[in-house]
Amino acid sequence: MKIVAIIIFIAIIASLGSALFHLVKNGSEEESRKTAKALTFRIGLSLALFILLFLAYATGLFKPSGIGSRINQLHTLENNQNQANPQ
Repeated sequence: MKIVAIIIFIAIIASLGSALFHLVKNGSEEESRKTAKALTFRIGLSLALFILLFLAYATGLFKPSGIGSRINQLHTLENNQNQANPQ
């Protein structure tokens, strides 16, 4: 799953590069269409990546790591301790 996300991210970067190339190349109407097409493709890829990551998180394929996950673990641990030892 991580490889798929990385591949989509690389395709997003490539689409941005393509749009920049067509934007700088020549100011013709055809180049403007190609720029718009590349940016539209990038938006579609970004949306697909977001949905993929959301579904992967919802199904448990991705688990958060880093600061956010550690804070969540601490809150869960505190809640479990408070429930076990009510005052």
